[in-house]
Amino acid sequence: MYRKEIKVLDCTVRDGGLMNNWQFSDDFVRSVYNACVEAGVDYMEIGYLSSEKAFDRNVVGPWKFCKDEDLRRIVGDNNTSLKLSAMADIGRIDLEDIPMASESLLDMIRVACYVHQVDKAIELAHHCMDKGYEVSINLMAVSTVNERDLDEALADIAKSRVPIFYAVDSYGSMYNETVQHLVRKYKAAMPGKEIGIHAHNNMQLAMANTITAIQEGCTYLDATLLGLGRGAGNCHLEILVAFLKNPKYRLLPLLQTIQDHIHPLQKDIDWGYHIPYLVTGALNEHPRSAMKWMDSERKNDFVAFMKEMHDYQ
Repeated sequence: MYRKEIKVLDCTVRDGGLMNNWQFSDDFVRSVYNACVEAGVDYMEIGYLSSEKAFDRNVVGPWKFCKDEDLRRIVGDNNTSLKLSAMADIGRIDLEDIPMASESLLDMIRVACYVHQVDKAIELAHHCMDKGYEVSINLMAVSTVNERDLDEALADIAKSRVPIFYAVDSYGSMYNETVQHLVRKYKAAMPGKEIGIHAHNNMQLAMANTITAIQEGCTYLDATLLGLGRGAGNCHLEILVAFLKNPKYRLLPLLQTIQDHIHPLQKDIDWGYHIPYLVTGALNEHPRSAMKWMDSERKNDFVAFMKEMHDYQ
């Protein structure tokens, strides 16, 4: 699968922070950063760009905001080939909260939106581009969107200046055929734009779906160390790097950080494949109900959860 145009994006801290409110130690974030640098990873998504009005710093850690002083504490001037990314959610950041790229350590801003927010996502993405950033739009929960609404959204994005658009399996509900259909649809509707893949692992298909996306021409590949991410987690970065067979990427630094920081975290955070996440993925449901169940004393009562979800249906 060696293709020089492929870019690997680590989102361990950004997506993993959904499991602990981004309360990572500096040592943890610095270790992930150093591992990405040494492993030759192309981008590290170090967190979110959010408005201070939208979130309480007593509740969420600094990687929900990605202020320059916090970034510099970890990466210095980032005199490396690794590019830094942050995600911006529609409705949770104001335009004035985004500094000029020339005054920021961030290289890329990825705008996350739902289908009814595409017009606002394009506006924010253009604003970020005008400030000098690389930009993508990540359309979330696409597995719940009807074809007509999706076609309208893609037509709007096709007319925009935004160069990168992501196929996102928010609920971990997609099979290979779905990913194939979606990527082909995106490429046909938006010729000239690069397509990325962000897969969740509810049915243990995140890596398989990423491979399918690569075969269909996706060039931006999201992954996290040991799959750390919301609920069932993401495509595993270490598996992806081992699979790509690209000499620019190195596996050993990733394994060192997994051994020292990620694997020990499993004592405190239950991410990754668990039956409740399988159930929500199979039902094409948001994982919030499974995450709540996993935090309860009934976490291993899989039958009760399945029955509850069917009642919910």
